[in-house]
Parts: sequence; C-alpha cells; structure tokens
Amino acid sequence: MEKNIEEIELKFSEYLKRKGLRVTPQRLKILNAFLRTEDHVSMEELFLIVRKTDSSVGQVTVYRTLKLLCEAGIASAVNFEEGLVRYEPRDLHHHDHLVCEKCGRKIEFINEAIEQLQEAVCHAHNFLPTAHHMVLYGICSECRNKD
Repeated sequence: MEKNIEEIELKFSEYLKRKGLRVTPQRLKILNAFLRTEDHVSMEELFLIVRKTDSSVGQVTVYRTLKLLCEAGIASAVNFEEGLVRYEPRDLHHHDHLVCEKCGRKIEFINEAIEQLQEAVCHAHNFLPTAHHMVLYGICSECRNKD
C-alpha cells in the first residue's frame, strides 16, 4: 500500500505542476488522509479527519483538493442519493455499488457480464463512454433478516 500511495502522490504532484499549481503540504496531507479512508467519504468527513492531524487545513482547501483529485483521475465523486457527494479512490478496476435503503450499507461489486453488456450497448449506438456509475438500491440480507 505504501508504494502505491507514493505512486499516487507522484501522479498528483505531476498533475499539479502541469496545471501551474503548487504542491503544498496541506494538499499532500489531504491526499494521504483520503487514500487511507476505508469508506466512501464526504468532503466534510475528510475535513474532520484531516483536522485531527493538522488544524491549519481549512474546509475550502479540502474541497478544492478533492476537486483536483477528481480532475487528476485519482478520485471519483459518487452520489448515493443521501443529499451529499461522497468520494472514493479510483481503483485500477471499475466497480459498481449496492446500497441498502435501511442501514445505508454500501457493497462494492464487479460483474464482467454487466461491463460487457454496457460496452455492447455503447457500440450499438456508436457511443463513446467516458465514465459511468451504477448504484442498485435495495435491502441487504442483514436488514431483511431483522424483520
């Protein structure tokens, strides 16, 4: 994981330099905290995580850095219909989500058949996809077993 974080830090630093932006300690702290989160994190949640280690980092800096991480292809914004945007590191592999409407649990999954079907639909319509995000809503087995 550490080597991967170093590679991502290098990618982000190079992106910032190409954009004419400075590589600041605050941006790197935000990136590091973001990469170490275990779940889909909101801007506010990431801000609180970063503030625990560096009280000089402001909310606007976290917001702008998340935007830069998305532009650099390091983060993806996901909307689970909660009234806020969450962010996750962009993996080398694409995945989709199942979201429980009762407990809010988010399950990531990969299904090659779905991916192939999406490619076929795009091909049939002569459509070049640049990104997609699929979320299926329902009730997880744990919540169904409670009823």
